[in-house]
Amino acid sequence: MASEQQPWHAAFPKPMSPPAFISREDTLTLFSTKTPGKDFILVDVRRTDFEGGTIKHSINLPAHSLYPTREAVYDLIHAAGVEMVISYCGSSAGRGPRVAGWLQDIIDEKGDKNVKSVALEGGIKGWVKAGDEYRALVVGYNAEVWEGAGEGC
Repeated sequence: MASEQQPWHAAFPKPMSPPAFISREDTLTLFSTKTPGKDFILVDVRRTDFEGGTIKHSINLPAHSLYPTREAVYDLIHAAGVEMVISYCGSSAGRGPRVAGWLQDIIDEKGDKNVKSVALEGGIKGWVKAGDEYRALVVGYNAEVWEGAGEGC
């Protein structure tokens, strides 16, 4: 009898902080009112499904490697003076919110009231489906990838 494989996140503790979310509309507004990479940073936490493009100014930090490096990630964010970290995956129903929680946990541990960690509602799938205004901000956009995209993370 084969044993069931544990999900990747079973190796790490659950986030203590419930994930907060930011709408794609509010995120889009940030592009015209704030400076990406300084005031806010986008973190694409996809790993093997990192295809079809990524939201402009995103960095790719796969969710499975984030927990062990969360303190170093926080140190970089803090040193840069970033006010908001926006994490996302395919639909932000699993990895994105989990990473947002882990980052908020370390922010809270450090007592930092100047930075907040959130997940992008709907993830990149919701972003791409929202229309041309959103797709224009996807670097490497490939329509063929998104045509068959399901709803999962």
